[in-house]
Order: sequence, then structure tokens, then C-alpha cells
Amino acid sequence: MRVHVVSDVHGNSEDLEKAGAGADALICLGDLVLFLDYADHSRGIFPDLFGAENADRLVELRTARRFEEARAFGNRLWAGLDRNAAIESAIRAQYAELFAAFPTPTYATYGNVDMPSLWPEYARPGTTVLDGERVEIGGLVFGFVGGGLRTPMRTPYEIDDETYAAKIAALGEVDVICTHIPPEVPDLCYDTVARRFERGSAALLEAIHTVRPKYSLFGHVHQPLVRRMRIGATECVNVGHFASSGTPWTLEW
Repeated sequence: MRVHVVSDVHGNSEDLEKAGAGADALICLGDLVLFLDYADHSRGIFPDLFGAENADRLVELRTARRFEEARAFGNRLWAGLDRNAAIESAIRAQYAELFAAFPTPTYATYGNVDMPSLWPEYARPGTTVLDGERVEIGGLVFGFVGGGLRTPMRTPYEIDDETYAAKIAALGEVDVICTHIPPEVPDLCYDTVARRFERGSAALLEAIHTVRPKYSLFGHVHQPLVRRMRIGATECVNVGHFASSGTPWTLEW
């Protein structure tokens, strides 16, 4: 069996169309939406609405971890506009293109910037959406938990630690744990370009120690200090920032 795994697609539908080539299945670990490209501030929902100069300023504030100032700056730009309607309309346009690019079969879960409420409208036959659920692929049991934990960024699909832990626990015994965020290990959570720690899950780390799956697969940290490490019996792998690489990670057995 050969499975290709992607995460942090962020609008890269062109490469997503080719991501399943040569594989028996595609796994997507979320973050389909491109709100703002930190490498190219002219791309994404925010610069489409407010221009690249304002995107430059927002990135500057966020990178400096001045989140309250960034939020106030954004609020001034949104004043007089229907923020929710504008964002939902832009996300719908992206989802229509991205879900159409998924091969059959695809197994997908949400990222922290996704809007789960919209997925049922765009997931076609052949795409299975899982969150706190398991599926068997080629004799291995894969468990999926989507979303992220709460942060000052307040991205759309952040949940509290207890809810996230309950989803991890609901998976039970699995061979592969597929999540958007990494386990709470500093080397796996540190982004060397953003120069900050992203939030990882303590519950996921505990499951790695107790369940001892063969693999823990995740994304979220775009430029991690460490992309791969072994924790006991489990190979922990950041499958990569698909938006920039365009290349899936391959699992064979």
C-alpha cells in the first residue's frame, strides 16, 4: 500500500490535483484555506480585500507577537463591512476549487483555519471527512483529529484542550494518528521562520506514549526545527508545508 499525505494546503489546488498520483489514497490534514500568505503578502483573502500594504502591516504585527495591536488594526479595516459574509464568500470560492481537486479516495480532517460547517457542502463522493474517528486503510487503522488548540491568533477552528483530548481518547487503539497539530514537544512545535512556538497537544503526546501507534502524522508548523523524531515506538512526522512544497509525504507498507 502507498498513501500520500499532505497538510497546510493553503490554496494550492494546482499541486493538490496531482498529489494522489501513484498512491492508493490521499490523506489531507487540513488548512485548505489561504487567508494570508506569509511568504507572499499579495496572496490570500486578506490582501484581496485590503491590499498588500495592509497585509504587510498585519504580518509585521503578528510576527512581533503584538496580537492585540494586530486585532485592532484588522478591526479598523473591517469597520463598515460584513466581515463574516465576506470571509465566508471567499472561503466558499476556495473550497469549491480545492475539494474538486481531491482524488478518490481522500481521507481528510480540518485544520485550525478551516470552517468545518462548510465541508459537507463541498466534500464529494470519494472524500471521507473524519474528526475524532477511525478508518481502516490497507489493513492499518488510522485515527483522525482535526483543528487546533486555542491561541491569541483566534483562528476559525480552535477548540479547548478538554474537547481536543476527548477526541484523541475516542480514537482508541490505532496504527496511525493523523492530526493537524503536532504533539506537545518543543522541537516539533517551534517554527524557525516565524520564530515562535506553535501550540502542540499534550493529549496527543500522552496517546503516543500509551497507545504506541506506528506513526503520528501532522502539519501546522510550516518550518519546524525538527521534522521527524521517534518517541518510543512511534515515528512522529511533520508531513510538510504543502502550499510551498507541492509535494506529498509518502507512507508505504
